Amino acid sequence: MHDKNQNMKKIIYRLAFATLLGGFVTSCGDGKSEEPKKEQMAVKEISLQDFFKNSEKSSYQISPNGDYFAFMAPYESRMNVFVQKIGTEESTRLTDVTDRDIAGYMWANNDRILYLKDNGGDENFGIYGINIDGSNSQNLTAAEGVKTQLIDDLESLDDYIMVGLNSRNPQIFDPYRLNITTGEKEMLYENPGNISGWMTDHEGKLRVATTSDGVNTSILYRDSEKDAFKSILTTNFKESMSPQFFTFDNKNFYAVSNLGRDKAAAVIFDVETGKETELLFEHPEVDVSYIGYSNKRKVISTAGYTTDKSHRKFFDDETKKMIESLEAKLEGYEIGIGSANKAEDKYIVRTYSDKSRGSYYFYSKTDDKLEKIADVSPWIDETQMADMKPIQYQTRDGLTINGYLTLPKGVEAKNLPVVMNVHGGPWARDNWGFNPEVQFMANRGFAVLQVNFRGSTGYGREFWEASFKQWGQSMQNDVTDGAKWLIDQGIADPERIAIYGGSYGGYATLAGLAYSPEMYACGVDYVGVSNLFSFMKTIPPYWQQYLEMMYEMVGNPETDSAMLAAYSPALNADKIVAPLFVAQGAKDPRVNINESDQMVNAMKERGVEVEYLVKENEGHGFRNEENRFEFYEAMMKFLKTHIGEKTETPS
Repeated sequence: MHDKNQNMKKIIYRLAFATLLGGFVTSCGDGKSEEPKKEQMAVKEISLQDFFKNSEKSSYQISPNGDYFAFMAPYESRMNVFVQKIGTEESTRLTDVTDRDIAGYMWANNDRILYLKDNGGDENFGIYGINIDGSNSQNLTAAEGVKTQLIDDLESLDDYIMVGLNSRNPQIFDPYRLNITTGEKEMLYENPGNISGWMTDHEGKLRVATTSDGVNTSILYRDSEKDAFKSILTTNFKESMSPQFFTFDNKNFYAVSNLGRDKAAAVIFDVETGKETELLFEHPEVDVSYIGYSNKRKVISTAGYTTDKSHRKFFDDETKKMIESLEAKLEGYEIGIGSANKAEDKYIVRTYSDKSRGSYYFYSKTDDKLEKIADVSPWIDETQMADMKPIQYQTRDGLTINGYLTLPKGVEAKNLPVVMNVHGGPWARDNWGFNPEVQFMANRGFAVLQVNFRGSTGYGREFWEASFKQWGQSMQNDVTDGAKWLIDQGIADPERIAIYGGSYGGYATLAGLAYSPEMYACGVDYVGVSNLFSFMKTIPPYWQQYLEMMYEMVGNPETDSAMLAAYSPALNADKIVAPLFVAQGAKDPRVNINESDQMVNAMKERGVEVEYLVKENEGHGFRNEENRFEFYEAMMKFLKTHIGEKTETPS
């Protein structure tokens, strides 16, 4: 089965503008859990390293012929690629990267693996190749200042993939057909400057392009690679018609679309008429996020959507039967299909829950047999982890906000210290599942509230648009109202509420301290924006084509200068009285280190307590294990100092 969300694509596409300031500690899905018993004693303190060290084994994928597994595992504290023949116990390490984790990998064919790596967090990912016997190790695209996009793995062509490279112009990506053995590449089309995405048909032919002028998006189509592209649909960026893959006759395509509706739906789009011809599935409350298919059987299989947890709509009885069989065998956990061979009779299955990072299984569809391969983090004891519970509350202006509340185990949910954990994006969302940050804080006695404030994705167009030009305003109020809800519930100690987040969540931390100083006892800003003017001047070159869209969504520095000044925390540092901890990667391409420098300097000038942690070998979030350890140790010390113990006010 395919969902066009292969590992390498996930790595690259999560860096796209849609998740402009996205986070870096992610959850892993959903599952079932029991209510904690009131009489249960407090859990033991678990080592920080157990939460944040690299997985023992992860990212399992099966070879196209179904003969081998590949996976990632630590080598000298860095995640590297290993291979193992199915049916054997021994594995072979293929890579020996020691400066930085490999970001992702994929099977290129039965004999060769490709992997992604950047330099110190600069996000200029290059593609490298190596044979499974360790031979022909080669840098295929990596070059200083050049970023690689994976357009298509060209499943039908063993020796080629299609990539986008911004080597000719750092602001745009040209498509190339890349020979994965020799490194030779052929430019397929010279990007005129406005094309932001590409799509191939099932034969690997480049036939769809997406353009953007910063505000309007057009879908371009051609019947063959010999033909010129022609526009078949133009929409404002507020509307979305996202092609997923071609129909199996290569004439039209399946898409996720919100044209004429609030919630994105799974549809078939006709290239001749430029209109939807069939509504396949829509959900009344949330967006459809993807469409899956069977390449072997040429049928669509599923559509995915997320309410409080992830769900599937089945289109195919065979897929439904397989998933239901797996769910019965793995009761108590949610499951995902991580990988399949071309014959679609051998699968990698991943389990997960809110209290477990999960395990990998090998599933033989032919005989319906399931075999456990590995635990992701076998040192995590599920019984010691806390429940992550979906919650809802109403904002001051009547909007319903969804979120997740994690309470420390064995402690009465009354007058607790609380961490408001704000997600990045901001046009992203929090999900139910294992989150190491959340579990770490809960283990240390803190309640954690994650909120999908207005603008969070998946809840429809109206909810998303409600965030436009609302940084520090109604978006921030949603977070503050979540803290007030916890106080009203009697869960939060009003004197012991902290705010923390990464990326946009870092901005929300600074905004919370500046604009609701009475609410928060302290804050932790992790690679966050502090000055909306300087932020927009330092965005990566490949985001430049979206600048007009940013102006409409965040604010125009010229026409909205008063608003941007009012809601830039670095320019309003005089309003901050609570202690602040700031962490930043020196090579961050999304949020320049100047954002953190400005904030820290402004706090020091006023004599307000501020701690600053900078890592020279990191970018937008800390990937190196030792840096994660240092950050979370410092953060926890900071939180314990300021909200950890309740102090009595002298009478």
